[in-house]
Amino acid sequence: MIRAMTIEDYDKVYELWMKIKGFGIRSVDDSKEGVAKFLKRNPDTSVVCEMDGKIVGAILCGHDGRRGCLYHVCVDPGYRLRGIGKSMVVFAMEALHKEEVNKVSLIAFTENDIGNAFWKEIGWTKREDLNYYDFTLNTENIVRFNQ
Repeated sequence: MIRAMTIEDYDKVYELWMKIKGFGIRSVDDSKEGVAKFLKRNPDTSVVCEMDGKIVGAILCGHDGRRGCLYHVCVDPGYRLRGIGKSMVVFAMEALHKEEVNKVSLIAFTENDIGNAFWKEIGWTKREDLNYYDFTLNTENIVRFNQ
């Protein structure tokens, strides 16, 4: 079942994140408090897939009123190749469309071969015309990658 994510899903979503090899978890943004703040700002756009009594897929999805962004798109390795990822993306895109967002972006690590193949397969375009920059305001927000 694909549905909107709520903060009550956090523990199961975090458990899913921990199963994904190479998945980056931020100490502040991905804490329960950080995700609660994100969901409060974006109450209808994030999504989970629940099967067999557990969360097997999740997307944090939000927008600034102009552009949407997908974060932490993942499917449990044991449930891949069943259309779950694509169905969750469609759910998130429809939610953004209802909120009159016209363009959506995401970031995929260059070493994420599975993710990059997925985005190409479902019709997303890799941008070659820009550079991505960021600046850290909170040095306590440390990223850790699952092994």
